[in-house]
Amino acid sequence: MKNTVVILTAGLTLSAPLLAASTEPFAREQKALLGSESNPGTVNFYLENDLFADTDQQYTNGIRFSWTSPDLTSYLDDKRLPVWARRYNRYITAPLGLFDDTPPKQDEIVRNLVVTLGQQMFTPKDNKRTTVDPDDRPYAGWLYLGMGYHLKHKQQMDSAIMNIGLIGPASLAKEAQDLVHDVRGIEKFDGWDNQLNNELGLQLVYERKYRMPVQRIKGALEYDVIWHGGASLGNVATYMNAGAELRLGWSLPDDFGTSSLRPGGDNSAPGSQDPRTRQTSGYSRDQNFGLHGFMAVDGRWVLQDIFLDGNTFSHSHSVDKKNLVGDFSIGASMLIEDWKISYARVFRSKEFDTQKETHSFGSISVSYSF
Repeated sequence: MKNTVVILTAGLTLSAPLLAASTEPFAREQKALLGSESNPGTVNFYLENDLFADTDQQYTNGIRFSWTSPDLTSYLDDKRLPVWARRYNRYITAPLGLFDDTPPKQDEIVRNLVVTLGQQMFTPKDNKRTTVDPDDRPYAGWLYLGMGYHLKHKQQMDSAIMNIGLIGPASLAKEAQDLVHDVRGIEKFDGWDNQLNNELGLQLVYERKYRMPVQRIKGALEYDVIWHGGASLGNVATYMNAGAELRLGWSLPDDFGTSSLRPGGDNSAPGSQDPRTRQTSGYSRDQNFGLHGFMAVDGRWVLQDIFLDGNTFSHSHSVDKKNLVGDFSIGASMLIEDWKISYARVFRSKEFDTQKETHSFGSISVSYSF
């Protein structure tokens, strides 16, 4: 027994350097993937709910988790991306033709990869009705996984996003809402049996943002404006959109704004002049603080919306949608050390002809850069 212990001990002692050597590349890759103090990755949590506006109807809840990579030199060869992502990107970015890895002035191009997981749910106003209300929207849910690509050049960012997921009972929207209502002691909705049928959902989104240089007003008070325009294509939603965001405050973040849960709304990792990085002159990353208010508008020309038009390939309840829909949001955002915390109230115009009133909901986002 003693000899066995000696042999095992010797074997482990001799194999330890080999084991460390074999795991070192993996550890380096994971560390690079997480980012660094001067070039951090970012995780984001978004929650939208109309209970903040004391209602429970229409677009009633949205939740999304996302990860934004550190700034990358390439989608195809940057070792900070895992191998599976680099292989996947070879099939996606080349056909798009939007993110050439050999553009002019390569050193001025910054890239980010974004991975998202989200769910949205929609309900009519009457929570006790068990039959279809022909004048109100269908019950619907959307559970999706997304992959996005940001390309930043100075004050401009181009985003291409692909979302794929499930609409209908497979989205688990009913189960998610029932769970939340049970926890909060709120009455459940009785009409989920009438929700849209199961359908695979696909959405391709392209959006361009342009951020004007920060303008100093007085002392440390400053402002900027971020414009955006884009389009969505797919059986989930087909539309064109445009809008802008005005930010006013102290130590504005070096990113592309605070957006509600719309495709293309994810921000990039903080830039070199952001208080969350150590590159900001005269500050330390763990001592920085910023505060600003913002107002934003987004207008959409909607050609198709499965949550109003109903299922694409099977019969389901639908309503006559409005082609022009607008959002106005107002809120505040705070930067503290590695965190960005934002809250906004969003006001949305009527989305279908028989809708009796406009809709409003609250939007919370929490980002952590590491």
